[in-house]
Amino acid sequence: MTAPSLTQLARVFGRIGVLSFGGPAAQIALMHRELVDTHKWLDEQRFLRALSFCMLLPGPEAMQLATYAGWRMRGTVGGLIAGGLFVLPGAVVIAVLAALYIQYGAQPYAQALFLGIKAAVLVIVLNALITLSKRALTGPAAYALAAGAFIGIFALGLPFPLIIGLAALWGWFTATEDAAPPPARVPTAQTLRTVAIWGAVWLVPLAALWASGARFLTEVALFFSQLAVVTFGGAYAVLAYMTQTIVTDKGWLDTAQMIDALGLAETTPGPLILVTQFAGILAGFGAGGWAMAAAAGMVTLWMTFAPCFLWIFAGAPYIEWLAALPRLSGALRAITAAVVGVILSLSVWFALHVLFGTVDQTAWAPIPVWDSLNMTALALTALAALLLVLAKLPLPLVLALMACAGLGSQML
Repeated sequence: MTAPSLTQLARVFGRIGVLSFGGPAAQIALMHRELVDTHKWLDEQRFLRALSFCMLLPGPEAMQLATYAGWRMRGTVGGLIAGGLFVLPGAVVIAVLAALYIQYGAQPYAQALFLGIKAAVLVIVLNALITLSKRALTGPAAYALAAGAFIGIFALGLPFPLIIGLAALWGWFTATEDAAPPPARVPTAQTLRTVAIWGAVWLVPLAALWASGARFLTEVALFFSQLAVVTFGGAYAVLAYMTQTIVTDKGWLDTAQMIDALGLAETTPGPLILVTQFAGILAGFGAGGWAMAAAAGMVTLWMTFAPCFLWIFAGAPYIEWLAALPRLSGALRAITAAVVGVILSLSVWFALHVLFGTVDQTAWAPIPVWDSLNMTALALTALAALLLVLAKLPLPLVLALMACAGLGSQML
């Protein structure tokens, strides 16, 4: 297999970045078609091993797979090009949408448009939950982990990192231990140098913000750095933790804004975890106007994606070895099962706030006021299910149609 030039690499990953709608499954399928089938830059087994490795990591697996592919073909520069181009088109769109949302989001017609999009997102989240549960819930232990995670985050309000950590420990200690494969032959000094360089790229800006006395931006950088370490299971899983922290604990956004953030992030190409950028921009605007919104958006983007380059550049040489470790695979399976419960909690929370006008937060769980059921939202959700699940229309088309349906409901 002939390695592409940097120009060829940039052109292909630029196209992937612009066309990467539909979440990680669609994005991975697009990369497989481009990299394995069309250009034959990676073979099937290497692509699958890299995908398995990326699923072990926190953060967006599709973006990290793109970074690995670029690294494998053209080294660190190739990884930066591939990973950067996978993220940047969506980041630009998110910044524009966030600015429009700040300016016009309170208008009745804008709210009607958002209602149509949120109805579609509710179906998307439920569909993702069903798909993941079929793959992850393979026995009684997996169902117990999912149920425990749901109760822990939805009813008890336990921190998401704690739930993930407990699941990983369970999977690690209950896995059947086979003979470990020989470790990968990578010089330790090389790994340490890579970790030092990319750790500095990630954390030096955080230290600089703290030293400058930029209190709010330091808090934003610290929170999204923490988030980058625990984002197992993708954006759907971590959104419950984000909501718990930035709505309930920090008060940066309200519940409606968080729901709108996820809805608008679904309309953009690139990883869905770009929802963090949207949330950062809105939080910054609330803290200090447009200048702070721009700064908070850039800080959030950096702290969300800089760690991805660290994980890939440090870990990629060890892929074949890590993929064969049984205890690590057991921890991953347990985390994936727990993530099903976390996404279920997100689905219930999201459905309550989309379908009901009033949701009371009790000591144990949010309870809807049944008289506040929004029949328009219920009808739009049914329409979204028809378009996505039965008609199987492409996601961008469904989002556009649902936005129009939401506007139509306001006109009627």
